[in-house]
Amino acid sequence: MNRIFGTSTAKKPKATLQDAINSTDARIASIEVNIKKLDGELMRYKDQMSKLRNGPGKRAIEQRAIRVLRQKKMYEGQLNQLAQQTFNMESAAITTENLRNTMATVDAMKLANKEMRKQYGKIDIDKIENMHYDMEELLEQANEIQESLGRTYAVPDELDEADLEAELDALQYEEEEEGTSYLADLNKTPDFLDEPPLEVNEPAPKEAVKTTG
Repeated sequence: MNRIFGTSTAKKPKATLQDAINSTDARIASIEVNIKKLDGELMRYKDQMSKLRNGPGKRAIEQRAIRVLRQKKMYEGQLNQLAQQTFNMESAAITTENLRNTMATVDAMKLANKEMRKQYGKIDIDKIENMHYDMEELLEQANEIQESLGRTYAVPDELDEADLEAELDALQYEEEEEGTSYLADLNKTPDFLDEPPLEVNEPAPKEAVKTTG
C-alpha cells in the first residue's frame, strides 16, 4: 500500500551552523573525558613501573603504557581538529551575523532615504525663499511703524548740550529767587493794616513769696 499511495514523511529541518557548533562542542567534551581517563591509567602504570625491577613484568606494563599513550595522542589529535573546526564555524557564524546586521542596516537606510525623498519632494524651495523674503519685508515694515510711532513733535532735531545746561542753571536760579521772596513776604506787614501791630511783652512770672510760720 505504501508503494502505491506513498507516505507523507515530514522533512527534518536542516542543521544550522549553531547546531553544528553545539555538536562539535559535545564531541570535544567527550574526548576530553577519555583523555582524562587515559591520564589516570598512565599514572597508575608509571607508579607500578617505579616499584618493579627490570624484567618481563615491567616490560609488559611498559607495553600497556605505550598503547595507552598512543591512544591518548590519537585523542589529542582529534581534539585539536575539532577545536579548529569549532573556531572556524564560530568565525563563520560571527561573519554571518555581522552580514545580517549589515543588510538590516542597509535596508533601514534605503527605507529612510525613500521616506526622505518622499517628504522633501513635497517642499518647494522657491516658496520657502519667497516666504523668507516676505518675512524680511514685514519685519522692515514693522520697524518703520515703530519708528513712526516713536517720533517726537515740536522738538528740534539737534540740541546744543551747552544751551541745555544754561537753561538748567536758569531754572535753579529762579527757584532760589522764589524761595527768598516767599520768606520776605512772610515778614512783611499785610496791606490791609495801617500801622504795624504792637509787640506785646508778656509779664514775667512772679516769684513765690515764702511765708514763715
